[in-house]
Amino acid sequence: MKQIDTARLDRIVADARRAADARAQGYRERALKIHLWICARCGREFTLANLPELTVHHRDHNHDHNPPDGSNWELLCIYCHDNEHQRELEAQAEGPAAARPADLATHAPFAGLKALLERGKR
Repeated sequence: MKQIDTARLDRIVADARRAADARAQGYRERALKIHLWICARCGREFTLANLPELTVHHRDHNHDHNPPDGSNWELLCIYCHDNEHQRELEAQAEGPAAARPADLATHAPFAGLKALLERGKR
């Protein structure tokens, strides 16, 4: 039985991680210079204090497609970024949208709000 060189595998994994981190730092820094520090989905604003919670999302999901004008990037907070990828996974699992029935909202949470506010003014 052939012995696995774990030290070599560790070096390969470490090199790959360093290369990915360097690539990510490059486009992240450029995206932060180009775009406003606001989540493109929920509108949350970021400062230097919470900037690590702002991520760069690749619109076409290709992390190697990094045009200099930033057209493939959008800044998303970690929550919206996770949600975006979860929606993508769910869409892949369910198949084409045309094959799925439309989801209809049946609950109206604010249906009686106006009446309650009017009653409170009296």
